[in-house]
Amino acid sequence: MGRGDGHDDALRRWLREAGGWLVVDGALGTELEAHGADLQDELWSARCLVSAPHLIRKVHLDYLDAGANIITTASYQATLQGFQSRGVSREQGEALLRRSVQIAQEARAIFVEGRSKGPYAARDEYDGVASRARRPVLVAASVGSYGAYLADGSEYTGDYGRSVTKEALKNFHRRRLQVLADAGPDLIAFETIPNKLEAQAYAELLEENDISIPAWFSFTSKDGANAASGDPITECAAIADSCRRVAAVGINCTAPRLIHGLVLSISKVVNTRG
Repeated sequence: MGRGDGHDDALRRWLREAGGWLVVDGALGTELEAHGADLQDELWSARCLVSAPHLIRKVHLDYLDAGANIITTASYQATLQGFQSRGVSREQGEALLRRSVQIAQEARAIFVEGRSKGPYAARDEYDGVASRARRPVLVAASVGSYGAYLADGSEYTGDYGRSVTKEALKNFHRRRLQVLADAGPDLIAFETIPNKLEAQAYAELLEENDISIPAWFSFTSKDGANAASGDPITECAAIADSCRRVAAVGINCTAPRLIHGLVLSISKVVNTRG
């Protein structure tokens, strides 16, 4: 975010290539259910990595056909610990995390090669000129919060209890982050971050593991001034801005009426100088 490193440079390049903005996809679980997936499970959309990967690919492609530049993987609620609680071995769990990235990459390949039917697909037009509108097309590996794994609503409160320390959060997320990064996404999306503690854990993990892929931090808020936990959004954004691996900071899973004020607050502490 203005520090001039490769992570910022990549994001700026993509923004230029896309005409000044990048459109991110929408809800994955909602669309999977619309296609008939049963998500009544603690794994939520990650369940489809096992039961219906073709539906995940279809939803990714639908979003690209609708105009999205960035598709997020079905790994938000996919954790090694969550898989193991369902009898999936650690090795199989790691394979499913990699598969989440591969499925998104497959959808991108179909789209870029012009084999989809959407209006934005890269195909030869009637005048024989290949359309390259809305490039680039990017895959973001989604990392959900510890609260998403707990599936007890704490991803929207940030209340993990006193026993959950920063080191505990780092240990929880470390291998998952490594596997997702090694799968080759273009971005890593840390989504629905509910508190400052988890943001600190993520920032340290990015540095300690020398992750070379640009990341974004996206917080959630209930009041327009603080993260869900009550931590000031400015303090949360400052943590993201202090990490040279983080290329962008934003908001998700928050009432639309609160977004403008939150973005203004974030912009006061985030370094956006070129």
